Amino acid sequence: MNPQKVTVDGESLKVDDVRRLVDNPDVSVEISDRAWKKIRRSKNFVDQQLRLNNIVYGVNTGFGPMASHIISPEGRVLLQENLIRSHAVGIGEPIPSAYVLAAMLVRLNTLVKGYSGVSDILIKQLQFFINQRIIPIVPEHGAVGTSGDLVQLAHIALALMGEGEVIYRGRRQSAAKALRAAKIPPYRLEPREGLALINGTAVMSGIGALLCTEAERLLEAAIRLGAWSLELVHGFSDSLAENLHRLRPHPGQMKVAEVMRELLASSKRLWDREELINKTNKEEVQLIEEDVQQVYSLRCIAQILGPILDTWEAVSRTVEIEMNSVTDNPIVDAEKKQFWHGGNFHGDYVASAMDRLKAAIIKLTMLSERRINFFLNHNVNRIFPPFMNLEKPGLSLGLQGLQFVATSTTAQSQSYAFPHHLHSIPTNGDNQDVVSMGTDAALLTSKVVENAYVVLTIEVATLAQGVDFLGNKGFATSTQKVYQAMRKIFPVVKEDKAISKELTQLTAFIKQSPSLDIKNLR
Repeated sequence: MNPQKVTVDGESLKVDDVRRLVDNPDVSVEISDRAWKKIRRSKNFVDQQLRLNNIVYGVNTGFGPMASHIISPEGRVLLQENLIRSHAVGIGEPIPSAYVLAAMLVRLNTLVKGYSGVSDILIKQLQFFINQRIIPIVPEHGAVGTSGDLVQLAHIALALMGEGEVIYRGRRQSAAKALRAAKIPPYRLEPREGLALINGTAVMSGIGALLCTEAERLLEAAIRLGAWSLELVHGFSDSLAENLHRLRPHPGQMKVAEVMRELLASSKRLWDREELINKTNKEEVQLIEEDVQQVYSLRCIAQILGPILDTWEAVSRTVEIEMNSVTDNPIVDAEKKQFWHGGNFHGDYVASAMDRLKAAIIKLTMLSERRINFFLNHNVNRIFPPFMNLEKPGLSLGLQGLQFVATSTTAQSQSYAFPHHLHSIPTNGDNQDVVSMGTDAALLTSKVVENAYVVLTIEVATLAQGVDFLGNKGFATSTQKVYQAMRKIFPVVKEDKAISKELTQLTAFIKQSPSLDIKNLR
């Protein structure tokens, strides 16, 4: 694999490919040689049907409830342009450029499958936009996620035509101006091509791909912090024992426990339960200081993160299948000489997957918030000073303010928890009577992901304070590496001061921390 290229063939695009293109401006997209034959065969079939004057939906007919209106040859190009202009009506703030670029890559991958009936020139126009990072402005509000992401994709198509606005070379400007600077003419749509550009699930799938990679990073961070937490409280090693988890062999649970055992292999701070057993006086009732069983946020880490890992894997598979699927309507099957009129554009697979991922990330956030509370609440942990205050409790407040942030951020995510794909409202003259809301489901999931990073940031700050209170002795090598790296950008908190800038840097640190590569444990 060429690290500077993402090759699209309509069959093998991965979520990691989407992330690689989005994160690295030097990475370009190329089209596989074998794809061109399929693209041209599909286009020739559409042209043949027009020459025969056969009725083809969206080529020489109107759209949706107006499909019974037959369009004359003179109006077929204008029909496609009208489709784009009439649907490029999104309102609100632009969705992030990374999401738009991801959507463009996914749509290109679908078009090169050769079931869309588009020209070589259109394919090359979209490829050029991606490689030159000409990113259309796509407003947030507009998609219901059936017949595809019509409104958002229409804004992308509009830019290919030299209309609307784009981000190019770091500046928001008209698409016409950007195309002049890039020395490429606006594209003139041919019959079928407007519909081919907007009938599909590329926006929700592109966002979904990036969210899958973010969820992987969050999971890795949560596993690291779970291991770190166990060390701070002298957790019992048997909570991670292989024999324990084999008795409940859910794949995610077993994998999380395995990774945590590896992270803690060099730790001197875990407690063997035999030590507790040997302390007891078997002849009379006695009270001991140690917790025989610790709170669930410490004892059940693998059982809580395990289903989240399983959900992430299932959602990633769903998104990758969708990215490599044909989601047009109608589908141009030149090999079988058939137009398939169906509903492959319906976004419920991605919508429901995004809602599952959203719920999983919220649960991860809740687990982190509960551990923050445990470590900041002296009445619960009975080890650490109130709010990890390392200076003068009463006069200084330690991390008390940070707990408010963790609590409020977690609560906000919980408010997003309702499955958005259940918010179906009929539209389009009741033609679209059950819709997916897939793009909005993905955008809501993105808010939950960002909230999770905020809460994990606070947990890292809290756990580091715990190390400073206890002294950095006996911790696993993996814990010490994380602690030492984060302390370079986030100093120990003693006297009260504003630390918002350092917290932002700590969030960036979490997003860029070394990978545990959990997918290799599948």
